[in-house]
Amino acid sequence: MLFSSTVFLFAFLPIVLTLHLLLRDVRHRNALLLAASLFFYAWGEKLYVAVLLASIAVNYLFGLWIARSRDRRGDRLALFTAVTANLGLLGAFKYANFVVDQLAPLLAAAGLPPITLSPIHLPIGISFFTFQSITYVVDIHRRQADAQSSPLRVGLYIALFPQLIAGPIVRYRRIAEQLGRRNPRIDDLAAGLRRFVTGLGKKVLVANTLAVPADAIFAIPTNQLETPVAWFGIVCFAFQIYFDFAGYSDMAIGLGRCLGFDFPENFDWPYTARSLREFWRRWHMSLSTFFRDYLYIPLGGNRRGTGHTALNLLAVFLLCGLWHGAAWTFVVWGLVHGLFLSLERTRAGRGLARLPAPLQQAYALAVTLVAWVFFRADTLDQALAHLAVMAGRGAAPGGAWPLIVFADTVVIAALVAALTSLLPATRRLAGRLAALYESPGWPLELARLSAVVLTGLLCAMSLATGTHDPFIYFRF
Repeated sequence: MLFSSTVFLFAFLPIVLTLHLLLRDVRHRNALLLAASLFFYAWGEKLYVAVLLASIAVNYLFGLWIARSRDRRGDRLALFTAVTANLGLLGAFKYANFVVDQLAPLLAAAGLPPITLSPIHLPIGISFFTFQSITYVVDIHRRQADAQSSPLRVGLYIALFPQLIAGPIVRYRRIAEQLGRRNPRIDDLAAGLRRFVTGLGKKVLVANTLAVPADAIFAIPTNQLETPVAWFGIVCFAFQIYFDFAGYSDMAIGLGRCLGFDFPENFDWPYTARSLREFWRRWHMSLSTFFRDYLYIPLGGNRRGTGHTALNLLAVFLLCGLWHGAAWTFVVWGLVHGLFLSLERTRAGRGLARLPAPLQQAYALAVTLVAWVFFRADTLDQALAHLAVMAGRGAAPGGAWPLIVFADTVVIAALVAALTSLLPATRRLAGRLAALYESPGWPLELARLSAVVLTGLLCAMSLATGTHDPFIYFRF
């Protein structure tokens, strides 16, 4: 079920919010939300909800095992078993076919019979709820939170519908107390719904609009692309994925607040970053901090010199790429980021810091755009050919696919709106408005309400045409 679908907006969400407000006991609210979350997931995945239920059950038991371990060795064994089981579940569904495909030429060269494996369905959001499960057992192991004695609360933490299938990844210790005690007020409901409508606008009005030219351009054979069209395609995709995912995160955070939960921010104007290090402090922050705290720092972080730091960064972003998808394009995307993050910790990084701010931002944008080509392309060959056309090599001399075919008035309007996310001045203005909104007078409150209503109406008109698309990150 999509947040931007009419079923969710006009049936599921009003019913759940109304019942949640009517119920006063937190146990009843938890039972309602868990049942609603399982229904929400089963709407799209049907019997694969059993995978989610299995994850809840085993992690509930692992949490109790870790909490009751009386010695360091037993504690580590319990944690190792829990993490291995979670990654094994993810690996079986997400990477088994990829591994078999990579083994095929090696087995053929060795004269061995091939391994046959039917395509395995990838349950929606399995990467997200698996990582949430890992934070549950790790936080208990680190004594940063207590294990839940109630399987209902564990189930709610892992399956809570606002962030179940595309994040943000919520640390268990952040909301452990809220699972047992919360009392959302009318103010929380109003603020949450405003945030939800803001995210819906990002998704429906900007991301969906820019998805049309991005998808069309990447469907064209690269030998028929002109250089301006190739650039236009990746620019549209860069803003599409940002407004798509940031919009989903806004909606999830808003819904969480409506229900009394405090979810972490996931985006902070990433395209204003002046380096790749800053970009990852602003992009998908819940994932980047997950990898930092649960992988990069345990590997040694930056404590063992420049060489080890570079190896750690490459390892982390290799896995980050694989987390996004079982394909070499995602691996290369991750390694590009890992490579430039490593370079920024050398003299090159110090030289970069001395450049004027606009040049630093241009560098970060250029690397990000190049990397997005690998993320968007279906194959490595397509990605390399698209990059070659962007560089002016192998570009079509003109003809069937001029830029005007893709840049209609609606697309240009969405792109102009998206381009404001590049401006540090826009970020500063948004910060000042957010501060004013903490105690707005009636003119500002009226303006804010008008903007929310207008955004909601425009989204409803767009959705009525049936043009909404699934969120990009659902596939992960």
